[in-house]
Amino acid sequence: MTDSTQNLIQAVDRADSPESLVAAVRSLAAAKDEAGIATLIAVLGYNNPVAAVAAVEGLTQLGAKAVQPLIDKLDGYNYGARAYSIRAIAAIADPLALEVLATAAATDFAPSVRRAAAKGLGSMRWQAIATPAERTAAQHQALEILLSVSQDSDWSIRYAAVVGLHGLLQLSDLQAKIQPHLMQIIESDPDSAVRARAQLAMNEAVSRKLEVGSREDKGKFAP
Repeated sequence: MTDSTQNLIQAVDRADSPESLVAAVRSLAAAKDEAGIATLIAVLGYNNPVAAVAAVEGLTQLGAKAVQPLIDKLDGYNYGARAYSIRAIAAIADPLALEVLATAAATDFAPSVRRAAAKGLGSMRWQAIATPAERTAAQHQALEILLSVSQDSDWSIRYAAVVGLHGLLQLSDLQAKIQPHLMQIIESDPDSAVRARAQLAMNEAVSRKLEVGSREDKGKFAP
């Protein structure tokens, strides 16, 4: 750890007001030093949402090296801290956290945690998984969780699941399973926001398909 990072960590620890804490966390996050990970994670449990958001941004910028520490320090009691941790894990999108996100989306009692996890399941960096077989299995696991969560009684969780499904629509192998489910949501979900979000996902899927078809047609008739 450099002296500079040590000073930044001490500034977080010694902050004596909400404003000074936010400033100290932002400075530590901007340093992008792995040595600051533990302190940034600790900030997620403080009663300061602005500082927590700054810590999430800092952890996200640190990328994959922050994932295991975040998983190890998931707070089983403070659901606010857990929600911020899941937001950071989801934003980093490392498949190492797939099981954590899947479990959180399906079973966590806190809606904020479940929403963050469901969104994260749709935007994993699948290319980071070593083999095609493992990648396919992981993608189908995420899909099954999201299909289930999209039927939750809480409209906000169903909405987050639709966001996750929209992300998985980028994967051509899953489209045949996702699109009929989105149509069912459009036709029958009791909440207008959820229906509208599903419609947006479908519209983009159709537009993408038409764009691909147009490029293929141009290729057929190219001189």
